[in-house]
Amino acid sequence: MEQHDFGIVGLGVMGRNLLLNMADHGFSVAGLDLDTEKAAFLESEASAEQHVFGTTSAADFVKSLKKNRAIMLLVPAGKAVDAAISSLLNYLEEGDIVIDGGNSYFADTDRRVAELAAKNIHFFGMGISGGEKGARFGPSMMPGGDRQAYERLRPVFEAIAADVNGEPCVSFLGNGSAGNYVKMVHNGIEYAIMELIAESYDFMKRGLKYPDGKIQTTFEAWNHSELQSFLLEITAEVLKKKDELTGLRLINVISDRARSKGTGKWTSQNAMDLQIPVPVIDAAVIMRDLSARKEERIQASSRLIWTNSTSPVSSEEADIVLKEAFQFAMVSVYAQGFAQLRAASTTYGYELKLEDVARIWRGGCIIRAACLEDFRAAFRRDSSLSNLMLDDEIGGMLVDTQAGLRTLIKMAVDSGVPVPAYMASLGYFDAYRSPDLPTNLIQAQRDYFGAHLYERTDQEGLFHTQWG
Repeated sequence: MEQHDFGIVGLGVMGRNLLLNMADHGFSVAGLDLDTEKAAFLESEASAEQHVFGTTSAADFVKSLKKNRAIMLLVPAGKAVDAAISSLLNYLEEGDIVIDGGNSYFADTDRRVAELAAKNIHFFGMGISGGEKGARFGPSMMPGGDRQAYERLRPVFEAIAADVNGEPCVSFLGNGSAGNYVKMVHNGIEYAIMELIAESYDFMKRGLKYPDGKIQTTFEAWNHSELQSFLLEITAEVLKKKDELTGLRLINVISDRARSKGTGKWTSQNAMDLQIPVPVIDAAVIMRDLSARKEERIQASSRLIWTNSTSPVSSEEADIVLKEAFQFAMVSVYAQGFAQLRAASTTYGYELKLEDVARIWRGGCIIRAACLEDFRAAFRRDSSLSNLMLDDEIGGMLVDTQAGLRTLIKMAVDSGVPVPAYMASLGYFDAYRSPDLPTNLIQAQRDYFGAHLYERTDQEGLFHTQWG
């Protein structure tokens, strides 16, 4: 059989598009799917000059690949990944490489790395961001695993990745499950920025009473400024769309029950394990959960009343406040995410280079934004930076824009419009810049009811007091 450069298991939209992307760049590729139609569709999508093979036979699929084989799994996270690995194991050989390209939980990836290493097979966890279009024309990719084995994959990945200023948006990130972990935090940041955009939309609509057109043009203007990002770009597009059934703006007939796949929750849960605060991500997860409780919210709306007492402000003043607040909060989200990555790298031995993470997030991925170039520069200035807010340039920007955030929160509180992610952003900032926090009282309380001991400010050691 023809010896192909790369194979993918799972020929849904992502798998098929990645293979066609590889074929566009001159690689011969093979795809495996249990669905005969999907396997046949892959071949029909390719041009006559491209070397593309689709099959439903695991044996034929593995046999068609060059040694040391490179195989990516694009199947749902969880049991489906283990089932896919099991279906291939009888045909794999020492030195082969298996890559999980889905949103797997990082601890599952560590387990699979160990299980396959026992058979001298390399296992990679690789986050892929960019959706259907990114897969076809250039995603951001976040691989982690064995550094030497990565060299077999690098020419393919660098060819198909998104490109920013001549640099591919892919890099070997670190050991073990580093790739899946970085993608998990990427998704947590995505949750938080989406929540901030949604809160901005809600405050403009219900708090400031902006018409739909004004809200849409505000987001469009932000995207043509230093705030430029993919999520703002698509928000401006979403708010333009008309519903074919009613003729109304489609956004106004879409339910407010938000769905999720759990990756934001994983980010929050693991941040708590690491004792790294990510309150804006936490708020975003909470708000998705609260959105599902529609019936309760409807009941509460007629019982838990607040009379609007907002003082009127000019549209120009409100526009400035909104933009400053969003810029502050968005940077705060990235600062929290990168702080979590720093802690995870130390705890799990990933050896992450945060400058590389910022670099590969600049293009192709869902959270790509102009500010990532600033973050990359910050980590280049100080690779050991524990928090982006400690960088002089980024910290200075936050100091300069904090007034807008404080004003927006005051206005939102007066109008009764919820902005929990914005509030969490300010709370994080104010707590982080406080040399003293009231947790001395918590130390005393814990010692009072549980003899948990406390530390003193004037001498070393742990102490207990008989309080009663």
